[in-house]
Amino acid sequence: MKVAFIGTHGVGKTTLCYDLAAALKRQAVHVDMVKEVARLAPLPINRQTSLDAQTWILATQIAEEIRSAAHHQVVVCDRSVLDNYAYMALACGRQPVFERLAVHWMKSYDVLFKVPIAGPPSADGIRDTDEFFMRAIDQLVDQLLEEKHIPFYRLPQGERDRWIEIVKDHVRAHPESARLF
Repeated sequence: MKVAFIGTHGVGKTTLCYDLAAALKRQAVHVDMVKEVARLAPLPINRQTSLDAQTWILATQIAEEIRSAAHHQVVVCDRSVLDNYAYMALACGRQPVFERLAVHWMKSYDVLFKVPIAGPPSADGIRDTDEFFMRAIDQLVDQLLEEKHIPFYRLPQGERDRWIEIVKDHVRAHPESARLF
């Protein structure tokens, strides 16, 4: 089973990944987390990115998901390939070959959770703190989800303290994951 948290940077996806992975581990589930690969990129990211940088990020995300799924019962992803593609499309324009790859790869996720923006991004030394950039990515992710008819669950705005319980309830309700909790 593969679960991904989607959305722009700075919204809490990483925290949710760690919380879900910890909850699953407490249930003796063999779980792994695919962390956000953009932080490892050898080229500039954010508004200074390039097609090469975004290609590396997209390919590395897919490779990490394959590696993780080969060895774990559950994979929790801190971002999906669609998110990574949104950064590429915003910076470099839509790329039909990569867009087809991203849409095809989205079928590999069992459950997607869209994390809403709760406020301005905080500085972490890596991600861009420009709120316009953050919102542009978020809107593009929403647009791609709608255009490509990709099923997902939108976490409720303003209920951050309940998100992990909501996620656990949805994972529990998923046919392949009923045994996890």
